[in-house]
Amino acid sequence: MADTLRRLTNTSSFSVLQDKLESWQKDYHVISCDQNLNKCCELIELTAKIQGQLFAILNHTAAEGGHYAGVDTLKTRLLPWLGTCFSMARSSVTDDTSLQLIQDSAEKDRKIRELSASHDSELQMKDTQLCSTLRQLDSIRAELVDTQNELDETKSKSATTLLATEDEILQLKADLRSAHEQVEIYKRKLEALDDNERQIRLLRDEVSYLSTEKVMLQERLVKSRSPSPSLRHSRSSSPMRSESPTRAQLTNTSRYARLVSHFSDLYAVERLEAQTLLRRHIADLEMVQKIIFIAIVESFKTAKLAYRQFKLRVRKTLSPSHFGIECLEDAAVDYIVRNLDLYDIQASVNDVINAMNVNPRISFPPEVDFVLISALIRETCRVAFAMQTLDPPLDLAFASDGELYNDSRYRRSYDSEFTAPLVMYHVWPALMEGDVVVVKGEAVTRRGATWSRSRSTSPVRSRSLSPTRNLAFISKRSLSPQRLRASHL
Repeated sequence: MADTLRRLTNTSSFSVLQDKLESWQKDYHVISCDQNLNKCCELIELTAKIQGQLFAILNHTAAEGGHYAGVDTLKTRLLPWLGTCFSMARSSVTDDTSLQLIQDSAEKDRKIRELSASHDSELQMKDTQLCSTLRQLDSIRAELVDTQNELDETKSKSATTLLATEDEILQLKADLRSAHEQVEIYKRKLEALDDNERQIRLLRDEVSYLSTEKVMLQERLVKSRSPSPSLRHSRSSSPMRSESPTRAQLTNTSRYARLVSHFSDLYAVERLEAQTLLRRHIADLEMVQKIIFIAIVESFKTAKLAYRQFKLRVRKTLSPSHFGIECLEDAAVDYIVRNLDLYDIQASVNDVINAMNVNPRISFPPEVDFVLISALIRETCRVAFAMQTLDPPLDLAFASDGELYNDSRYRRSYDSEFTAPLVMYHVWPALMEGDVVVVKGEAVTRRGATWSRSRSTSPVRSRSLSPTRNLAFISKRSLSPQRLRASHL
């Protein structure tokens, strides 16, 4: 007995049972149902072994006490405990309850079998899928190996052709450079060809002019050899006048068409560009259009004055050495036509800007300047100066705010009142050849427009000058009779 008790103590069976209970408690919700049942059965088996050893110890102890030793203990403790256990189990579970428990247990067993079967089928399906995936992976690996081999072959082939490709690229670059050089050469040749064509046209004009002059001289020579004394008397008594056309007269028609077209381009292109520039600084579209109109009018006035002064200088220069069949006036005009580039256009632009700075009809922000539209003024001065060399010259029609609208000279702007009889203000002047309208202008007509007798229709201006300077400038500008009449209508 003592040996059995010693072995039971040394094996620490109850400690092992406690450890297994604690481990089962930790893993109960993690492991499966079969594993939980196995754990419980294992603990029952271990408990049964311990109980068996305890019953063996009880048996040896009762045997060592003899036939009557320990009888009271067995009667008072073991037997009542055994009877109580069996009676409690019997009383707590009825026949119906036992049958229900058996049915529940059978149902649970059936469900467990079904779950096990489904689990096994799922495992089998997963195994099948895994096998198929492994086969696909093997095929992909084989394809990858083939692709790698092809890539290696392509790299080897590219390495062999790379040098040839670089040589081709260098050759193409060299061809491209040579092509660009050829293009530049052709451009220069084309420019030279254009210059040659211009020179040829000029030479043809010269030849035509000289041929006409030659014919006229031959006719005069034949007439001068005539024995008629009355003819010689009449020729000697009349002043010598040019009967052969000059270069200016020969090119008058072509220059006329070109200048009229250029004047139309000023309205369609340069005017809109200047209007866009001014709208960045002035929000009032009416004031912007007035500024552009006054700039055009002042440019024509300044260009006409510059032409008269330039013509006087040319006549003064040519008069001492002039000889020939043409008169001095025609020679001066012909010289101006040939040398239009001698016109000091920058001085005219400055004069126009100065005139606009003191014009009381327009206002302008003080932080900017009328130099902003100097491109429009420059082109207008150039066109107006060239128009003075025509025969007859072209000029702008006289215009004043509040005048009666003339449909033959102007067309109404899109924002006009088409039933209004008076002009509110002008957008673009009309181009005239004497009394004939060459290019129509543009005007704004609105009801309520009144005719103004003076040029100072608006006292507001952004560039205020001192009264002394203003009067001096106005008196200086009013020396011309035309300006005097225009300012005191």
